Amino acid sequence: MSADALFEAHLTKEDFAGYEDADKFKEYIPKLEAYRKRLADAVPAEITATLPKAVEELQKEQFNAVDYLYKEKLLTPQEFEYTDAPVKTLLAKIASGEWTAVDTYKAFAKRALLAHAFTNCAMEFMLDDGLQKAEELDAYYKEHGKTVGPLHGLPVSLKEHINYKGHITHASFVSNIDNIAEESSVSVQLLGKLGAIFYVRTNQPQTLMHLDSQNNYTGLTKCPYNLLLSSGGSSSGEGAICAYGGSVVGIGSDIGGSIRAPAAYSGCHGLRPTTKRISLLGGVSALGGQESVPAVAGPMARSIDAIELWMKHYINDGKPWDYDPWANRIPWREVEVPKAEDLTIAVIRDDGLVRVSPPIRRGLDQVVEKLKAAGVKILEFTPPKTDVAYQTINKMYNCDGNYMQGSYLKKSGEPLAKLTKWNLNYGDGAKMYNVAENRQLNMTRDNLRNEYNDYFVANNVDFVLSPAYNNVAPHSEEVYNWSYTALWNILDFPTMSFQTGLKQDPELDVWTEEDKNYTYRSDLEQLENENYKPDEFKGAPIALQLTGRRYFDEEVVAASKLIVDDILKVDLLKN
Repeated sequence: MSADALFEAHLTKEDFAGYEDADKFKEYIPKLEAYRKRLADAVPAEITATLPKAVEELQKEQFNAVDYLYKEKLLTPQEFEYTDAPVKTLLAKIASGEWTAVDTYKAFAKRALLAHAFTNCAMEFMLDDGLQKAEELDAYYKEHGKTVGPLHGLPVSLKEHINYKGHITHASFVSNIDNIAEESSVSVQLLGKLGAIFYVRTNQPQTLMHLDSQNNYTGLTKCPYNLLLSSGGSSSGEGAICAYGGSVVGIGSDIGGSIRAPAAYSGCHGLRPTTKRISLLGGVSALGGQESVPAVAGPMARSIDAIELWMKHYINDGKPWDYDPWANRIPWREVEVPKAEDLTIAVIRDDGLVRVSPPIRRGLDQVVEKLKAAGVKILEFTPPKTDVAYQTINKMYNCDGNYMQGSYLKKSGEPLAKLTKWNLNYGDGAKMYNVAENRQLNMTRDNLRNEYNDYFVANNVDFVLSPAYNNVAPHSEEVYNWSYTALWNILDFPTMSFQTGLKQDPELDVWTEEDKNYTYRSDLEQLENENYKPDEFKGAPIALQLTGRRYFDEEVVAASKLIVDDILKVDLLKN
């Protein structure tokens, strides 16, 4: 069966009645065109002139935009110094007066504009707002001789669906194009008080329920290491801009992999914290009020240090529980980097649902060997009931019968993206669950949490190492499987998606003869595996993820520092 036929065979749970309406959508087209023009006008001509060819040609060539940035010296030496500085160095130099907030901000703003020119990562630039904030920070420092807070001058990018006062917040739903946020989200407010600078809001897919980026506002975002491939989603633009170095920290959100997938695909790190550590109050989503599998917000960055620093100051200095009663009053703990010989890590090589592609297999093999050589005890782990977990979480996503997603989409009659049709067919699609049925889903979830937690405890396992996806960055609109990331959402276990430092190699990462004789376990596995053709994924980052027990976020971050910084010696700030 062809890929198109396999895709269409999946679309059986939603008939799409009342969704697409060309006449309704015509009314929105002028506003969409104006929105796109504002975005295009924000990018100076000298930035777009740096592209060696039309971006469409670069995509066909599998162009590496990060490599080009350094080879062609698209920034000045000083701009590289600002934007490649470790986060503690950057903040220390600003705090000492050696660097100004304005100069630092301008360097990151330029790099963000370059990131957008190559990858289409932005939905809105707020360059004047960013400059004004930087000038205010410098004026405060000059007058008082100190910083306003621990994040004074830190350039931070923001996923668009998070409210920003006075600006459109639409979450990629066309019907929300006139939705002006009256207040900024809790995260924007408290980070602003700590000294962060916001200047760019980034792309995400229609419905926020793709591990990709397609929407009717700005279209697809691409992986900066290979422009043919997807940056992931739903924190699509955050993955691309952070991997390219256009911000120090990006704020994404995750309900099934939406921080970890774009971090993995694009080439940076990303933390999915345990629920209620980071506030989600103030934003647009079709999943409001859904508590079976809550979304979380979290940081993405090129260093684990930046993620740790952000979490620590956001929680301990920001005190989100003072703004949002949903946020737990759990201060961030200081956890030392563990010794390798003290750790036991269980490894998932196959989740029983979708076989991993050759580059992910190679990445797992090499990382496991390096962990063993460092003294880590490795256990092979076949995760139980992954089919139950995946079926259950997919039903949870759509247990309102697509009511909220449909209400946003039908209002404008906007065209449905390919993966929107896919996600509207998750679980039982248009079937609306009653209270008793929803509670049964929750009971299944809780039983799974207990079983996995028991495994950790009974086997003295500290962490689980697993693929972040069954492949490297996929082709745009060809990512169907969420099983490797969504497992940890239904369990609510904190998970770090991290770069191994390895890249896909078309010569090494090929299907073996044994692979070619493999019998697929499902149509989903066939769709995913047949999408991988070695010559079409050149240089794609190879990432994995590390998972700990619920509310062991600090331990996950500390162990990630050991693995990424000390054992693998991955430094994304040096290219």
